[in-house]
Amino acid sequence: MPQGKPEYVPDDGLTTRARRNRPLVIVHTGPGKGKSTAAFGLALRSWNQGWPIGVFQFVKSAKWRIGEETALRVLGDSAEGGTVDWHKMGEGWSWIQRPGSEEDHAADAREGWEQIKRDLAAEKYRLYVLDEFTYPMKWGWVDVEDVVAALRDRPGNQHVVITGRDADPRLLEFADLVTEMGKVKHPMDQGQKGQKGIEW
Repeated sequence: MPQGKPEYVPDDGLTTRARRNRPLVIVHTGPGKGKSTAAFGLALRSWNQGWPIGVFQFVKSAKWRIGEETALRVLGDSAEGGTVDWHKMGEGWSWIQRPGSEEDHAADAREGWEQIKRDLAAEKYRLYVLDEFTYPMKWGWVDVEDVVAALRDRPGNQHVVITGRDADPRLLEFADLVTEMGKVKHPMDQGQKGQKGIEW
């Protein structure tokens, strides 16, 4: 196992092992590509450790067939690593308007968050991937303070990774690990749409 030496060791009364094994809240945000991709890479590591994984997608449509879902479902069913449950919240929405009313989408997002809270309370998963979850918070469909409180008070050893642009400053302040994906260049800037094997 790689060994790292932290520059700062807090006087928190924890042993090195206890501090290393604290459950984390991780946020991947920013305008660049790769936020969800990085989160699913983390899910692969968790699967390899035998952890049960719950993926909750808040933007991508239930009709989309993305590669990460197919791969992780196959791995989850293989009995070689952890289990994988995949949940899609409604028809999907993002900065591109989706069919259905805003009230429908907001209700779907709220119900998705309530399900996550129930699963956290039951300690159902060891890793939660809340994909594109920054958007329901940004649009006021899910209360940021409620999210922070539920994550702060979650029992056991449950890691949570949240992806999406424009993460709320309160979430960033609370999180243990925040990565901002920056965009230097993107094919879409030259009019090229997403393609198989790259975007899905």
